[in-house]
Amino acid sequence: MIRAGQGIGARIAVAALVVAGVALAVLALGVVVIGADRFSTMMAEHGTTPEASALMFREAVVTVVAVAIVAAILVALLLATVVGARLARPLRGIEAGARRIAMGDYAARIPTSGPAEIAMLAESFNQMAMELEDQERMRREFIANAAHELRTPLTNLKGYLEALRDGVIEPDRATLDSLWEEAERLVRLSNSLDTLATGDAGPLAEPIDLDAARAVRAAVDLAMPAINAAGLSIRAQIPDSLPAHADPDGLAQVLGNLLQNAIRYTPRGGEVAVEARQVPRGVEVSVSNTGPGIPREDLPHVFERFYRVDKSRAAAGGGAGIGLAIVRQIVEASGGEAGAESKPGLTRFWIRLPAGRLAG
Repeated sequence: MIRAGQGIGARIAVAALVVAGVALAVLALGVVVIGADRFSTMMAEHGTTPEASALMFREAVVTVVAVAIVAAILVALLLATVVGARLARPLRGIEAGARRIAMGDYAARIPTSGPAEIAMLAESFNQMAMELEDQERMRREFIANAAHELRTPLTNLKGYLEALRDGVIEPDRATLDSLWEEAERLVRLSNSLDTLATGDAGPLAEPIDLDAARAVRAAVDLAMPAINAAGLSIRAQIPDSLPAHADPDGLAQVLGNLLQNAIRYTPRGGEVAVEARQVPRGVEVSVSNTGPGIPREDLPHVFERFYRVDKSRAAAGGGAGIGLAIVRQIVEASGGEAGAESKPGLTRFWIRLPAGRLAG
């Protein structure tokens, strides 16, 4: 706990008084001691007695010096108080904002006023508060969405099991298939969360030099049955070879997630386009799809965990909102980057990987 008198204003005032006191003491010593002797010598040369010279010096000079010392101390105290208060006011605002942040009010902001250094400190504080507020929003959404994703299959499982227990429905093949599907949804969600946790710790495996073109062609071949079943067409532009540096299993999962995402959100009769090419910083692979596009306000958040553009979609129809988060985790763990672009009628997701070398 800070005690009274330890504030910056009080310390500045004390420091100013100490400096002024030392300066005035030196000045007074010079005037009273050295000046008095010099004054007496000069007056003696003009026939004045030492007693008269001392009296004249005290009345004329010492009195003025004393008044000047008192005035200087008062002015120094006043200026120190004003400057200290000016410095302390924004600092008290920062302290109050920090207390609000500590109590969970992440919307706290402080004015960026005062000297340049304090204004920079206030800007840094506000930036920190914005980041904390964003992290808190993501945490709340993560908890709410995770609870929703778990609640839906668990509710279905509970309903089926209660109906079986009460004899309302018979344990036929269709009922068992439904129970199996709900259990599979829980397993997929658990596996996705495990993947995210692994991605936070680092790459799933050590990145190696590989042929990204071969990986893209394999991912497209695996996705063809789902593309045909969804009534979509596909257009692929893939070179013969494309050296990249990445984790092979992680890259396969990334490409699979991007293609599944495109298939899920492309209306029947639409098109999915896959393009792989060399870029100055390495290799770029993009997956585009026709459709309504992603709203501008949602685009910066599509790689966040459990984030879905259409909040009303169920996991069965719109995904759990984990696939793109996994994409970013794996790509960044391999030293690359991921991004998204969207406009009405077209959405494009891309990844960039470091360049590699092909054997032979």
